[in-house]
Amino acid sequence: MRKFFTSLPFRLVLALAAGIIIGLVANAAVMQVIVTVQSLLGNLIMFCIPLIIIGFIAPSITRLGSNASRLLGLALIMAYISSIGAAFFSSFSGYVIIPHLNIVTDISHNRELPEQIFQLAIPQIMPVMSALVIAILVGLASIWNKAETFIKLLDEFQKMVISIVSAVIIPLLPFFIGCTFASLSYEGSITTQLPVFLVVIVIVIIGHYIWMALLYGIAGAYSGKNPFEVLRHYGPAYLTAIGTMSSAATLSVALQCANKSSVLRKDMVAFGVPLFANVHLCGSVLTECFFVMTVSQVLYGQLPAVSTMILFCLLLGIFAIAAPGVPGGTVMASLGLIISVLGFDTAGTALMLTIFALQDSFGTACNVTGDGALSLILTGYCEKRNIPEQKMEISL
Repeated sequence: MRKFFTSLPFRLVLALAAGIIIGLVANAAVMQVIVTVQSLLGNLIMFCIPLIIIGFIAPSITRLGSNASRLLGLALIMAYISSIGAAFFSSFSGYVIIPHLNIVTDISHNRELPEQIFQLAIPQIMPVMSALVIAILVGLASIWNKAETFIKLLDEFQKMVISIVSAVIIPLLPFFIGCTFASLSYEGSITTQLPVFLVVIVIVIIGHYIWMALLYGIAGAYSGKNPFEVLRHYGPAYLTAIGTMSSAATLSVALQCANKSSVLRKDMVAFGVPLFANVHLCGSVLTECFFVMTVSQVLYGQLPAVSTMILFCLLLGIFAIAAPGVPGGTVMASLGLIISVLGFDTAGTALMLTIFALQDSFGTACNVTGDGALSLILTGYCEKRNIPEQKMEISL
């Protein structure tokens, strides 16, 4: 019983519930402290994300040797197919469901959060996408040049990053999530805004579960392994993603969860999970497609043409790969598409940003959980082609 109360899932749920309650009863002075702590913890966690990406992906590529290039290409192709598949599934559902919905569009204004007591900026050493590109290029270049000394250095760096994740990031996450939900509760996002588009959000969340089930079903059929042995460990990562609303900020917990699975190769966990956290955003894409169709129906009186949605889906899959794994990253990266392809005006764009923010946490949770399925496919691919497993000591 003691182990249960000290487990990460329990601490995350407790932090989430405590945050909501505190946000409902706290006054402005208390919220000033909470907002300040949230900012500090968020800055610290986000600062570590580029280190985690480089520390896991680059050494993993060096261990894969000559197989690294094709595994990288396969991973990117899988991420794109999953994203556009989710987009087309969502669009088809939108054409079937949205015309029958009676959606209210009067969104109440939130209460403003008080200003922080002080601000302490902790800028990342580089943007997340820069870290991803550097990790890939450094890993590949180390293989091409047989840079044994640098490869050993990357291995040592990985051990250091694992220590940071275990001793700093994971213990701080419950506090960050509690502060985040306290802020949302104080603003009124949970109690006021959410019911406005509750029906649409519920439909989208159901779509997330359907898509995750499909991904894990395909992964299990291809790999010949039980996909539930991966999925059952992803509860903490799912809860963390709901709290952080960021694939990148959830990365440390996702690695911990995937590492517990007995059917995932450890080298594919270290290689695939950090990579997919930045290029596989199926849940966010699924959400965005359904929501843009909803907004189009609400504001403009009609759904986008089928040909327009097909083009939007294909391009959105590309933008999703390049989108940062941060809150609202997908929709922010694709605003140009929403305006140019769908023809949204300022009102449409603003409403889209608003309702996307209401469920962003669940889309992120789908992204993170879906990464486990793609990692299982990578595991199956390596075993079918007799790619030897690179022994790794990952203890999170």
